[in-house]
Amino acid sequence: MADQYDVIVLGSGPGGYVAAIRCAQLGLKTAIVERESLGGICLNWGCIPTKALLRSAEVLHQMKHAKDYGLAADNITADLQAIVARSRGVAKQLNMGVTGLMKKNKITVHMGAGKLVGPGKLEVTGDKGSETLSAKHIIIATGARARELPKAPSDGKRIWTYRHAMTPGELPGKLLVIGSGAIGIEFASFYNDLGAEVTVVEMMDRIVPVEDADISAFLEKALTKQGIRILTQASVGDIANGPDGVKVAIKDKSGATTTETFSHVIVAVGIVPNVENIGLEELGIEPDKRFHIKVDGYGRTNVKSIWAIGDVVEGPWLAHKASHEGVTTAEAIAQELGNTEVHPHPLDRRNIPGCTYCHPQVASVGLTEAKAKEAGYELKVGKFPFIGNGKAIALGEAEGLVKTVFDAKTGELLGAHMIGAEVTELIQGYVVGRTLETTEAELMQTVFPHPTLSEMMHESVLQAYGRAIHI
Repeated sequence: MADQYDVIVLGSGPGGYVAAIRCAQLGLKTAIVERESLGGICLNWGCIPTKALLRSAEVLHQMKHAKDYGLAADNITADLQAIVARSRGVAKQLNMGVTGLMKKNKITVHMGAGKLVGPGKLEVTGDKGSETLSAKHIIIATGARARELPKAPSDGKRIWTYRHAMTPGELPGKLLVIGSGAIGIEFASFYNDLGAEVTVVEMMDRIVPVEDADISAFLEKALTKQGIRILTQASVGDIANGPDGVKVAIKDKSGATTTETFSHVIVAVGIVPNVENIGLEELGIEPDKRFHIKVDGYGRTNVKSIWAIGDVVEGPWLAHKASHEGVTTAEAIAQELGNTEVHPHPLDRRNIPGCTYCHPQVASVGLTEAKAKEAGYELKVGKFPFIGNGKAIALGEAEGLVKTVFDAKTGELLGAHMIGAEVTELIQGYVVGRTLETTEAELMQTVFPHPTLSEMMHESVLQAYGRAIHI
């Protein structure tokens, strides 16, 4: 007889395992199905281990500038394999943490590949054979994988996806990064700090194109100063992968094409949802034009009792968005099963922050200045530079900018955009402000501690209304 659950979660990434935990907290008998490693891509091969790599690069960068702080550090070298080993150790520690959370919350773990085989039925195939599980509700949280270029299939030796780039066998001598989104720029920053000669190719007219134009321009200037070559409005043509390098034809913004040889290439051109071979077609679950599963604000698909969250549905494709969706969907399921004490709210994608952990860091939430203008808003825009902040100067991190965008008529905070040290931590202040529907008046009346980097957030708001103190 098949195991019977209230909820089965297919996939254990930051969406899946969080959904499972919230379901268990709400008293639902819950199982999770995972074909590889608990914690999914983010914990094992994405968000966390990449931050460990970037932390090593950051420390190396600071050590090379020890003299700026009155310190001496000689013969500084980077041990690539030790850096990678530390990163893998961090991932393993967190994987064990998720395993512990499953036990603590009495969530049954089934290791294997899962496939929907009928209403409320999931077949799991693993090392021990196949078994069929049953549940009142099933949450699809299968995530996504790196999109590959047909002309440049990854081989793990010279042409890499993000996964290969995290466990390199050698340090690239001359590296090409195709794509300048968060993943591409983070790896460009990491390998540049370790001493590789890095070129970034971006088809759009600026790097990190989803960010505000001022932030993109600031980042390009900063990375160029660090030695990274950036080619915007450029495209990659023929790619020939050989034993001694990869020959790549690059067409620049003028239309001229040149061929260069790189020791390694990282392809960072987006993701593909993991929707194949999980039974979607058989049940009639609808994908959108990009093959992501269509859902409402609570994660419901067009098929009753089947839900979907995370990278397998509409973006932004971020771990924290997936986790939030996991909680929302778990509570919506509990509500359908008769729990009258939960009151889930549909996901508001306008308040999801984005973070890029290069050097300098980038973080944002809400509308860019250009998008706000396109939407018809009359704006008040504030900008404050890191060079005007005492804490930034004391840290030796005086390179950066905080920008805020307000509706001139209502004072609504439409968007916030930041570049510089620790902005990935600072951005949450603006996220909370937007969630609470804060206006410029409340932000101006808020007392910010001194000396902190957060004071720049206050100053940016003040500057939008002609009241900045320190510029």
